[in-house]
Amino acid sequence: MGTETIRNKAEELKGQFKEKVGELTDNEDLQAKGAFEKSQARGKQAIEDVKDHVSDAAQDVRDDLS
Repeated sequence: MGTETIRNKAEELKGQFKEKVGELTDNEDLQAKGAFEKSQARGKQAIEDVKDHVSDAAQDVRDDLS
């Protein structure tokens, strides 16, 4: 698990925590902020996953050409 994956997971958990606290305290602003942060972290992780797949595919092509 790479550094970015760990960082993104931590951000996702932080957002999830804020969202739950917002729900428990009826704080809609905190709930929305937490949901946004959680979604943003998931988006960042999706981008990292795509970059990893592209890198792996490029390496496969290089190996095939060797």
